[in-house]
Amino acid sequence: MPRLAERIAFITGAGTGIGRATARAFAAAGARVAIAEINAQAGEETAHLAGNGAIAIRADVTDPDSLAGAIGRAVGHFGGLHILHNNAGGSTPADGSAVDAPIEEFWRVIKLDLFGTFLGCRFGIPEIIRSGGGSVINMASNLALMGIAGRDCYTAAKGGVAAMTRSLAVEFAPQKVRVNALAPSATMTDRVKALMAGNAAIDRLAQSHLLGLIAPEDIAQAALFLASAESGKITGQILPVDSGVTIS
Repeated sequence: MPRLAERIAFITGAGTGIGRATARAFAAAGARVAIAEINAQAGEETAHLAGNGAIAIRADVTDPDSLAGAIGRAVGHFGGLHILHNNAGGSTPADGSAVDAPIEEFWRVIKLDLFGTFLGCRFGIPEIIRSGGGSVINMASNLALMGIAGRDCYTAAKGGVAAMTRSLAVEFAPQKVRVNALAPSATMTDRVKALMAGNAAIDRLAQSHLLGLIAPEDIAQAALFLASAESGKITGQILPVDSGVTIS
């Protein structure tokens, strides 16, 4: 039997990159997948690539009504929810230190990366409970686990995701909801490739990967593990998928 047979998954930011790779991996493993994406065309493209009855729903993870409505539509279409992957997020070259980063960039990344994850859990966890339990997979970052200069907006948001992951795991374990987070290093999505151009700190980080650069499919396989019964006794953990960066 496929690893995610009869499972229903909701993935935010699944129009490109890690989210798209994860949607394809989940669908290939038997899951019915709802792709939540602010770019409707990208979401539809992912649904087509994923197959297995995947659907695309336009959603803005920073808007409570939009995200609640998207989760409601997915549950209405598939009849439940077992896997929530809060993948939407990202940083920009505008990031910097607390001394010089633009204030608007701090609030942008907090709203997208941290508040968006908070909202996904707020609306998704009750549906997982109603479906008998399941798995929440948040997206932290290896930068939440180590120090790096010039990324104080992003590290604040991802550190918050890591802390929230642990507290949610304790809160909802009695309802059979596991909550974990992935902590990737720089992953070779189109967005990260563009961000690396001209950013010396990120370029140095990429050079420290012990096992080579990371592809979106590498993160998707880790998400698949956390979504499956194989990780049934794992909760509250922040799993680095970083090619050894945090130990190098």
